[in-house]
Amino acid sequence: MEQIMPATGAFSLIWVLIALPLAGAAVLLLGGRMTNKWGPYLGVLTVVGSAALGVVMLLQMMGLPAEDRSIQQVAYRWVFADGLSVDMAFRLDQLSMVFVLLITIVGSLIHVYSLGYMEHDPDRRKFFGYLNLFVAAMLLLVLANNYLLLYVGWEGVGLASYLLIGFWQVKPSAAAAAKKAFIINRVGDVGLGLAIMVMFVTFGSVTFADVFGQASAASEGTLTAIGLLLLLAACGKSAQFPLQAWLLDAMEGPTPVSALIHAATMVTAGVYLIVRSNAIFDRAVWAATAVVVVGLITVFMGAIIGSAKDDIKKSLAGSTMSQIGYMITAAGLGPIGYVFAIFHLLTHGVFKAGLFLGAGSVMHGMNDGVNMRRYGALRKVMVITTITFFIGYLAIIGIPPFAGFWSKDEIIHAAFEKGPVIGALLILGAGITGFYMSRMVAMTFFGKARWEDDVHPHESKAVMTIPLIILAIGSTVLGMALLFWGHIEEWLEPVTGIATAPSPLSTAATIGISLAFVIVGASIGWIMYLRREVPITAPRGSLLTRAARRDLYGDDVNEVLVVRPSYWLSRVLVWFDRAWVDGFVNGIAAFVGGFSGRLRRYQSGFARSYALSMVGGAVLVVLALLLVRLS
Repeated sequence: MEQIMPATGAFSLIWVLIALPLAGAAVLLLGGRMTNKWGPYLGVLTVVGSAALGVVMLLQMMGLPAEDRSIQQVAYRWVFADGLSVDMAFRLDQLSMVFVLLITIVGSLIHVYSLGYMEHDPDRRKFFGYLNLFVAAMLLLVLANNYLLLYVGWEGVGLASYLLIGFWQVKPSAAAAAKKAFIINRVGDVGLGLAIMVMFVTFGSVTFADVFGQASAASEGTLTAIGLLLLLAACGKSAQFPLQAWLLDAMEGPTPVSALIHAATMVTAGVYLIVRSNAIFDRAVWAATAVVVVGLITVFMGAIIGSAKDDIKKSLAGSTMSQIGYMITAAGLGPIGYVFAIFHLLTHGVFKAGLFLGAGSVMHGMNDGVNMRRYGALRKVMVITTITFFIGYLAIIGIPPFAGFWSKDEIIHAAFEKGPVIGALLILGAGITGFYMSRMVAMTFFGKARWEDDVHPHESKAVMTIPLIILAIGSTVLGMALLFWGHIEEWLEPVTGIATAPSPLSTAATIGISLAFVIVGASIGWIMYLRREVPITAPRGSLLTRAARRDLYGDDVNEVLVVRPSYWLSRVLVWFDRAWVDGFVNGIAAFVGGFSGRLRRYQSGFARSYALSMVGGAVLVVLALLLVRLS
């Protein structure tokens, strides 16, 4: 059994990490118009306060021995029923610590950026309230010490995403996107709910310590079932195949929402769930294999979609699908890959936030236009945005020494240790990443200006560019800092475990081949979209291009397999309800009404009629008695 320490010192304030943004959300959403002026600043300060407290806790945790870094704080007894007892309790260890820092620090930068981006929105107080709710729910998710409390944070993240994606509800597309994200995520949530039920039946508890401590005694079939249900939940939140269709439509929300969802909160929840549940997946081989398969499929789905989209945010959304696919694949590799899944999650959280906020800066200067075919030559008028975006570009495609190089190549090398086919596929995915990101940068910042007549692009305000600069610095140094200074492998090993296996390729060979594929992919992208003139109207393209523009027919498949059958089933149920359920109920009502109507005729109000009825009744009774006596 692992050693769990009580909360002392700064750790006694673990609950405050969640309470600060939650209190900010309560004030902003319930305070009304009086908070319109200062409310957004309160939203920023509460998240910054959580970030500062998180840094203090990190420093205190670094001063403890590795075996004493799992801290638990019990607030009160939360659920108690026959055979079930669950505390409102929080767990801060090396894994949850890195998530706390990612959520609060990147979340703070996104909040600051939003002060400029949402400056003229009449409902920006409400927007910051939803942002705070999002951060609070995600913190609850990663700080819970049991699956039931994690489920509350899980649902809170789903609710906040629904509110933020559909924030501009006057747009039918935004309202539809919010509903789509909410419904698809409910499918994954069913998986998590069922997994928790199976855990309780199997282990008699849903706390991490009890479940993980007893996992070795459970049958492989049970653990496989739990693992597959957890994978279903992860597919929903992290937009992995086959529950990926919501993520691209989620771009209908304001750009800071996209940055928060894609960098620090929602899509990282699935990766956290799998890595946190490593004791289950280590013993459920088939479930772990399914995780790898899902991750690999999504790596290529996202990359192909990102290569064909002309909407800058949707192209980045395809990129997120692909990058999260790398993390899910790494998590499925077991102890060989858990650490590197989280390593890439952290670096990706920084450079993807920078890319999305950079896209928002571009949109801000282009009258909210998202079509990259109407961009071009923006490097001349948006210098800071161009430089910071370009740094994020170098980080995501994996050019040394930028952050993505260190984390993605660690995943690829770990994949080769597991199997050469997995490693080769991830290298191919890296090459496609180089292509679609080069395409994006070339179409947006280079080439000829293809702006519409009423567009006059300009650099964003300092309140928006300063977060871009900070994220660009992080995209440059974070990978090296985590690997060489932070010793990310040693830091996470007590929670995730770590292992190595013989690899057919050395680390140097893996890096060389990966870089070669990236350079080839990037070169093709630059040649196709920089040396050639970009047409304003998208050409018809190949069959694969047309399929990618339609999200590889994800919505069409859902329409055939889910929407239409659901519609037909609902029609059958409506017919059954009207013909049988309502028919039965209405039939009884008609019988009672008809019978009572006929019976009412005998209630005439005349005394002679009642007397005659009494005499007749008495005669019938006497006759009945005589018949009984004679028989």
